[in-house]
Amino acid sequence: MIWNETKECMSRDEMLNLQSARLVKLVDRVYHNVEYYRKKMQAVGLEPGDIRGVEDLEKLPFTTKDDLRDTYPFGMFAVDNSQIVRIHASSGTTGKATVVGYTRKDIDVWSECVARGITMAGLGKNDIIQVAYGYGLFTGGLGGHYGAEKMGATVVPMSTGNTKKLVTMMIDFGVTGILCTPSYLLHIAETIEEMGVRDKIRLKASLNGAEPWTERMRLKIEEKLGIRAHDIYGLSEIMGPGVATDCEYHRGLHFQEDHFLPEIVSPETLKPIPDGEIGELVISTLTKEGIPLIRYRTKDLTSIDHTPCECGRTTARIGRFKGRSDDMLIIRGVNVFPSQIETALLEMGGTTPHYLMIVDRVNNLDTLEVHVEVEERFFSDEIRALETLTAKIEHAIQQAIGLAVKVRLVEPKGLERSMGKSVHVIDKRKLDD
Repeated sequence: MIWNETKECMSRDEMLNLQSARLVKLVDRVYHNVEYYRKKMQAVGLEPGDIRGVEDLEKLPFTTKDDLRDTYPFGMFAVDNSQIVRIHASSGTTGKATVVGYTRKDIDVWSECVARGITMAGLGKNDIIQVAYGYGLFTGGLGGHYGAEKMGATVVPMSTGNTKKLVTMMIDFGVTGILCTPSYLLHIAETIEEMGVRDKIRLKASLNGAEPWTERMRLKIEEKLGIRAHDIYGLSEIMGPGVATDCEYHRGLHFQEDHFLPEIVSPETLKPIPDGEIGELVISTLTKEGIPLIRYRTKDLTSIDHTPCECGRTTARIGRFKGRSDDMLIIRGVNVFPSQIETALLEMGGTTPHYLMIVDRVNNLDTLEVHVEVEERFFSDEIRALETLTAKIEHAIQQAIGLAVKVRLVEPKGLERSMGKSVHVIDKRKLDD
């Protein structure tokens, strides 16, 4: 049974009617309750009555992360603080933290959306789910926790930390599902291999998010653990994990369209682009009370497909993310995404998904060095074999990104593991500027 099957299997016309009605209410709510939005709308000559449905969406101004920072901490809240039952915030590593608030209804909607995603992964109330996202201001831990509880599953609130202890509890408790970042799940898989307990693991499925990952990486996880790995998407400004999740067919992430209205726009022109084309994902929160957002620019690059899925769900699906427009590196005039490097490495034999890109500027010329972990067997071979592999990897990466790179091979476990979002890029140009 699909969790909240009625909403996920609406006809396109029914969904558009629901979205239009909720968009009208959203615009009226922010206009009268959020001064910042009222001024933005008045600046372009808009009043709530000018928005009659989704066909008028383009009339509305965009919202950016800077808008949230400019109104720090509570300037974008649409309700009195007495109605806010929880606050989350970004790390603030790229500037002032972005703060989001949730009413009790917001928490319930969030839990519902995550529960739908857990269902898509084939898990239910009879499963034992380990939540290995970080708990705290980061939305991953509590988002996954409340969603699994909403589903009726047994929750193990592991968070991140001692991975061997995590594996031991996974065995002792009979854990069948796990929520964590994909890079951490690979680290867990390595630990399981080291402990020699692969035959004791009862894991069936995972929901992985909070960082970009590739189809190759998904297949690698499934191969190592013998499970179904699913992509779950979200961002704290909109809600947290659960905005979209992929089903068993892995042909895009089903968007929770009854609560979030997606658009794909050109990053250059900010105009809507057709289904199937890569652009920036923009989201309007149709039902959020605490901090409702209109046309929030996520900076995530993807495409959208409004055709029904083989699983029976009719909600729009977004493609696996190409990257983020603000994570995009421009190296010697070429646009480079870390995911391109990951794909090139995973298509080769002998490498692991762990890598580190180091961008520098030498004599006014940008340089790119990639540290790549390779399998142990290569370090027992002669130097010539290492040189051959290095050249092979350099060629593969150059073919993928169109730039010459220098590759340095690293022994297994030579790169630092992350239990949260993994760090794949060090841009020394920014440090020197």
